[in-house]
Amino acid sequence: MLLAPLLFLLLLGTATTASAHAALESTDPADGSVLKSAPRTVTLTFSESVALLDDSFRVYDPDNRRVSTSSAHHAKGAGDTASVTLPGKLGTGTFTVAWRVVSADSHPVSGAFTFSIGKPSATTTPVATAPTEDRLTGTLYDMARYVAYMAAALLIGTAAFLALCRPPDPTVLDKPIRTGWWTLLAATLALLLLRSPYEAGTALTTAFEPSAIPKTLTTRPGEALAARVVLLAATAVFLLRLRGRDRFGRLATATGTALAIGLALTWASAEHASAGIQVPVALTSAVLHLLAMSVWLGGLTALLTTLYRSPSLGAAPVARFSRLAFTSVTVLVVTGIYQSWRGLGSWNALTGTSYGRILLVKLGAVVLLLAAAGWSRQWTNRLTGAEVRLRVPELVRTGADGAPASTGDGPPSAADGGTAPEAAADDSQDRLRRGLRRSVLVEVAVGVAVLVVTTLLTNTLPGRAAADAQQTATPAGIPAASVTTVPFRVGDAGGKVQITLDPGRVGENSVEAVVYGPDGGFATVPELRLSFTLPTQKIGPLDADIKDEGGYWGTNSLNLPIAGTWTMKVTVRTSDVDQVSVSRDVRIVR
Repeated sequence: MLLAPLLFLLLLGTATTASAHAALESTDPADGSVLKSAPRTVTLTFSESVALLDDSFRVYDPDNRRVSTSSAHHAKGAGDTASVTLPGKLGTGTFTVAWRVVSADSHPVSGAFTFSIGKPSATTTPVATAPTEDRLTGTLYDMARYVAYMAAALLIGTAAFLALCRPPDPTVLDKPIRTGWWTLLAATLALLLLRSPYEAGTALTTAFEPSAIPKTLTTRPGEALAARVVLLAATAVFLLRLRGRDRFGRLATATGTALAIGLALTWASAEHASAGIQVPVALTSAVLHLLAMSVWLGGLTALLTTLYRSPSLGAAPVARFSRLAFTSVTVLVVTGIYQSWRGLGSWNALTGTSYGRILLVKLGAVVLLLAAAGWSRQWTNRLTGAEVRLRVPELVRTGADGAPASTGDGPPSAADGGTAPEAAADDSQDRLRRGLRRSVLVEVAVGVAVLVVTTLLTNTLPGRAAADAQQTATPAGIPAASVTTVPFRVGDAGGKVQITLDPGRVGENSVEAVVYGPDGGFATVPELRLSFTLPTQKIGPLDADIKDEGGYWGTNSLNLPIAGTWTMKVTVRTSDVDQVSVSRDVRIVR
């Protein structure tokens, strides 16, 4: 087990940037920007492909009235964009854009931003930036996902226990097999029904609209759920044909393995593994991880059931499952390390993101699970050893052909390994089976907790995506673009200049300066000059060399080489003889 943390260190140390869950990278118009004229479109760019909804965009004007827009579409056919066309006349003021899309890994993401035309409004539309989601719909959807994971583990794990561990009485596992199949079918149908309102964040009643399920079946998550239903039907036929058998041939084992892989793919193809870096490797890892978890935890449930319902269970099936469980744990460790690296990307994400903190909880639960498994393995070894010791006297008392080796006419004595030692051995085996049942019960309980935490992880923004969102978002306390308003007065007349530096960071910046008159409307001036000085480094003044662009003054080639607080000097000439200069501090960051 020392290999696991070493690999974890190596993988995290060599991580590169990527994501699952779509992170918003940019908006056009930019968040908080002030435009001199109305834009024709609103376009969002994401870190990965997104699916659009009927109500992906809601645009509100300064009076909180919804603006009529076109249907949402991908800009220029690019799957990582979402765009909507605005009407020709929008007026002036601050507009709010609320959006909601579905990322490539099936999770809805949403938010909101603002832009202004002419000048910002005194107040803006109060639209929350958090995901808009009906609580009942979201809760029911999550519950169905939890149940589906547990049912899959029960179905696949019990079937694997039957085929590979060969218990003496297979009929005792008929009920767990049926329970797992029916529960997984019910959970899958519930997910199909709830998928449409879950994506849209709407009330449960919208699930029963005629267009809801057909629309869901056109999406990748809907296709995966439909494929799961088909695979469950094939699984039912397969299980009915094998019912009552205590041995399985190669063809039956291969068919069952293929069905299990297909079921696991219906999860992997629609969740985190389907988006981000190394998708083929991630899909393979996700399938193996789910199968290993199912074989281990579902097999534990099958073993526990057999221990309670089949008193004649010998040590051989238990020993076979012990070896199978060890193989499953090995696969879980390897795939778990890879998925942790892929989902986290850095050590900071382990404690700095929700995904990392939930992963720590899962790691703690897995440690408890391994401890319980070690306890069960000890009981298994004792049971196997006791059975071997019980068979030795039998070999002594019988010849190679099974004839009694004793020559006495009476019943076997205690010295000959007779009834008293056999009774003691039986009592010892019963005690060992009881101990094994207790340890397996603890192992199953902790395993269920691990499954619940795993399901939480699949619904949480991975650390890589969170890091991407933080990198593409504006740092806390710093606007998306530096906007400074500079009032001025020349004689009896006055006004203000609104100056936007984009991105307001070290390096190339674009400058847009809009002059407003005393009434708040656009104003025309014969000359506007702009210069920047960094007093602490004795740099400047640097002339921005802005030009009259017809309605505003601007340039795309202002280079500010060093971070710091620059002094921006604005000179406004209102006539041939009247001008004024005003200075303001502007913070430039890296």
